[in-house]
Amino acid sequence: MISVTHFQAHDGTFAERAGAALAALAQRPGYLRGSLARNTDDPDAWVLVTEWENVGSYRRALGGFEVKMVATPLLAEALDVPSSFESLVEAAPGGVLEERASDREPNA
Repeated sequence: MISVTHFQAHDGTFAERAGAALAALAQRPGYLRGSLARNTDDPDAWVLVTEWENVGSYRRALGGFEVKMVATPLLAEALDVPSSFESLVEAAPGGVLEERASDREPNA
């Protein structure tokens, strides 16, 4: 599961606050990786990208004390666009594709 949260940041403290939020999320079970990125053309446009074992681990992470104290206030500033996505196809270097079943589809 991938979370891509978009921000339009106009203050000089955003990168520091977002870094702290990423660090808090990274401590939670089920966290796989994450990054904070700034748009190359608009210095106020940012994304916080995290990858999780599954939707449940992401949702449980949001309930952690440190996340509530550090990340939740930042996430409240996010732009109102879809942010959570299932990873259904991945490509390793060299182009080998790995497909995954959706958690949303009933098992056959």
